Amino acid sequence: MDDKKTALGAAQQWLGTPIGEALLKQETRLIEDAFDGLFGELCVQLGMWGRSRNFLRFARTQRSISISDVETSGDARKPGAISQLSQLPVASNSVDLIFLPHTFDYSNEHSHAILRETERVLTPHGHMVVLGFKPGGMWGLRRLIPGAELPPGAESLVSDRRLSDWLQLLDMRIVGVTRYFFRWPLQGAHRISAVKWEHLGRRFWPELSACYMLIAQKRVVTITPIKKPWRSRPKVVGGIAKPSTRIFRTRFD
Repeated sequence: MDDKKTALGAAQQWLGTPIGEALLKQETRLIEDAFDGLFGELCVQLGMWGRSRNFLRFARTQRSISISDVETSGDARKPGAISQLSQLPVASNSVDLIFLPHTFDYSNEHSHAILRETERVLTPHGHMVVLGFKPGGMWGLRRLIPGAELPPGAESLVSDRRLSDWLQLLDMRIVGVTRYFFRWPLQGAHRISAVKWEHLGRRFWPELSACYMLIAQKRVVTITPIKKPWRSRPKVVGGIAKPSTRIFRTRFD
């Protein structure tokens, strides 16, 4: 847990660098659009990424709260509650929208447990929105790029395709996947026209994106009752039921 706290603290500092600020700015715009139209009573953010209310301020639900398994420094970065993300203190079928901003990237191989908890607490027809780093793509070549700077501690990367497979096993419907941030992980890359590269990247080479946003919805399984097969009634001939077995009479002397 201390290692994760250190990694998340370093990641928060990375978000203050030019490339980190550019990423966070773009993700903020994406989430503002994604949350538009997702209504309900409660929105829960699992994990911290930037300021605690940076994304939740766009939630269209009546209430919203952030939950983290580590406590970060700074009042603006403190979560609303501390809890293990794989054992949420939340009732089943009670959350309308769950947001996971790079949560799986720092899950320390607990992604499956977090995903099961997410499915458990979601209401029927509830949505989940996930932000994640792609293991491949432009940033997948980071080891070959001198001076490449990535968020420290992001070691548990889950691709959007693998996450889609996991969600389908939970019978959740994939609403859509958006791949974004087509820039090298280098300080100074933010100076390149972001609008131009985003447009070209999404159109011609979406697999080279650094990140993805996945939206899924919890399905409701309807159970169709099966009628019990009843015995067919005996045929009636002339108003008298035809016996199904013969009746033998025994004559006694």
